[in-house]
Amino acid sequence: MSSTMTIRLDDGIKKRLDVLAEATHRTKSFLAAEAIQNYVELNEWQIQEILAAIEEADRGEFASDEEVNSVFNKWIKNGS
Repeated sequence: MSSTMTIRLDDGIKKRLDVLAEATHRTKSFLAAEAIQNYVELNEWQIQEILAAIEEADRGEFASDEEVNSVFNKWIKNGS
């Protein structure tokens, strides 16, 4: 199911969208919907990861000094 939404675009973006739509033989609506879907999915993922990290921090799940130093030392040795 889909629904209609009206958005305002900067003239420059609209012109670029026109060119892209013509070059890809897709409608502007298709490209705009695809861009919005990708944006929403990316931001949902980021927010979920941030919330999960906050929950871990609230539970006190942190790397120890030894674990952090071990990782740093590994990278230093491998980078030399």
